[in-house]
Formats: sequence, structure tokens, C-alpha cells
Amino acid sequence: MSWRDICRSKEFAGRWIALDNVKYVQGCSQPAEADVVDADDDLADLCARMREADRTACAILFVEDDTGVPARVQRLPQLWRRVAHH
Repeated sequence: MSWRDICRSKEFAGRWIALDNVKYVQGCSQPAEADVVDADDDLADLCARMREADRTACAILFVEDDTGVPARVQRLPQLWRRVAHH
């Protein structure tokens, strides 16, 4: 699915999404396309499901609006460390 389609989807707007097989726009961290694995309003719940499913290579992004620019791009292991310490 293209990043533009993900951002335009009402299903993902305002939610955290887990992505796999991400292809990035050359020269930047913005995704061009990816497979949506899961989505949730709550970041901790999404990370817990990804950890339970052993999907540690997924990228986690917040879909803010239809601009196509992710609000946050981070790998799961970094998020788990922060969630575990709070």
C-alpha cells in the first residue's frame, strides 16, 4: 500500500500503525509504500501485540493527516525500551 493511500485512509488517520516491508523515498525517512501489519490508537497496546507476535522489524508510525508526512518514525526495540521504563 502506498504511504499516500495509508495517510488518506480513514481507518488509519490519527492512529499508530505497524509497517513491514517498508520501501522508503530515496534520500529520506519517509516511506513510499509498505504492508500495514496492525494499527491502534494506543501506542503501548500496538507495541505489546507486535512484541507478542515477534514482529520486531516493523516500523511504527503515527498517521497524523493526509499530508503524507509521518509524525514519528521509530523502530520497535527503541519504543519498547521507552515504554518499559515509564
